[in-house]
Amino acid sequence: MTNPRDQHPVPPATDPAFTTPSLGRRFGALVIDWVLCILVANFFADPVRDGWAPVLVLVLEYAIFLGLFAQTPGMYITRIRCVAWLDGGRIGLARGLLRGVLLALVVPALIMDEHRRGLHDRLTGSVVTAAPARA
Repeated sequence: MTNPRDQHPVPPATDPAFTTPSLGRRFGALVIDWVLCILVANFFADPVRDGWAPVLVLVLEYAIFLGLFAQTPGMYITRIRCVAWLDGGRIGLARGLLRGVLLALVVPALIMDEHRRGLHDRLTGSVVTAAPARA
């Protein structure tokens, strides 16, 4: 997904060879992130009694990690990332927050297009892609 001449990523929207990572990798990343959110929520609430606590942590995790790094810890482990559909760059804090809120609603993630972009991705102008190989 890079142009060898300038080594800049080709935006997913204009890349005819663009393929999305498997749903298994995406689900694996979400499970890892959810477990981490439960562990973090234990510091300020009882996640079993206070179901809102891990959801709040998940929304904030998505805002910060996707907005700044294009990957949550779970995405890093499963080697995927979330980038802007049109330019392939980071989505920023505001769109990361909105994507986290929409993901917390669950239903938008189940409505996917041919590029496996859920409603939460389409509304925030993002897409999940394979992460570049680590050096």
